[in-house]
Amino acid sequence: MKKKLLSTMLAATLSFTMLAGCGSSDSGKENAGSNEASQSASEETSSETEGNEAETAEDETKTSSDLVVPEYDLPTQDLAGNDIVVPEEIDAIVSMSPSSTRLLVDLGLADYIVACDTYSFEYYGADLTADIPQYDMMAPDQEAIVALNPDIVFTTGMSYATGTDVYASVREAGICVADIPSAASLAEIGESITFIGACTGTYEEAEIIVEEMNATIEEIAELAATIDEADKKTVLYETNTPTPDYPTIYSAGSGTYIAEMIEAVGAINATADQEGWASLTEEDAIAVNPDVIISTDMYTPDAVDTHLALSGWENVTAVVNGDVYLMELSNEINQPNQHVVSAMVEMAKYIYPEVFADLEDPFAVVTR
Repeated sequence: MKKKLLSTMLAATLSFTMLAGCGSSDSGKENAGSNEASQSASEETSSETEGNEAETAEDETKTSSDLVVPEYDLPTQDLAGNDIVVPEEIDAIVSMSPSSTRLLVDLGLADYIVACDTYSFEYYGADLTADIPQYDMMAPDQEAIVALNPDIVFTTGMSYATGTDVYASVREAGICVADIPSAASLAEIGESITFIGACTGTYEEAEIIVEEMNATIEEIAELAATIDEADKKTVLYETNTPTPDYPTIYSAGSGTYIAEMIEAVGAINATADQEGWASLTEEDAIAVNPDVIISTDMYTPDAVDTHLALSGWENVTAVVNGDVYLMELSNEINQPNQHVVSAMVEMAKYIYPEVFADLEDPFAVVTR
């Protein structure tokens, strides 16, 4: 299988790392056979010839596009705590969440993805092999996945929202199913990145991504520390714009990575008194009187203008000052991988434009 080059950022810092991970593929068997033959031949030659052959074999290994075993240990448990056996070679990946799919693409592994969830293909289909199978992440076609015989399947915690193991048949077929629960913190996002890297032979590349991510978060924290307590703004994060038919507003309470992002930029989360994904009435939201409203509502036409025109919100500080913003990177903030930092940079500039004016996005994402 053709080796995939890493992204420009990673290529500048590493020579290369060969992909490793799952399954006993044909290429793996060929490698094992050639290694045995090489060993047998070397035993029949002089010590000088053995040295020459060893050097030649080393050079070939460095330039080969075959998949090789990584030097670090493969994970023995997934992030949900399930015991897994990650094969030593990987030729085929099924990615069942957009956040994992985008990370795999960024790691240079798009060509290894043989199937994905429907959202992944909607957002990142242009980066994937054309016409690969797509499945509902909440009710995947297990029989079809088994028929593909992938080396590993990366899943999301959302798939288990009903309490049912929707990949039971895939596991029973002996396929490695690696569960990645929905991240509740920025640290957990970093863990999911390095986990996928460890499973796919791209651990060093994944570590570089996490280091860049953490460096930006640290820079944001240092800038946020310069904000006086008296100048801190209250931020209301909204996933939807309230309407007469659907007046409830959904937001990010404490214990979510989005709440952590809001607080990390030096702001006060308007729904910090609620745990997990919060909900509040229009009346409650108005009573909070947020200084800034951050929305990821991609369904309401002209969401910002619609919000500014809502009856009863006329005296809310955010509305009075025109500080209602629709995130351009709504996908990025809702998909827990390194690109949440890109969304964090955007959010910081909306809330405190003077403080974060020179802050740069380390991943320079393109809006999708």
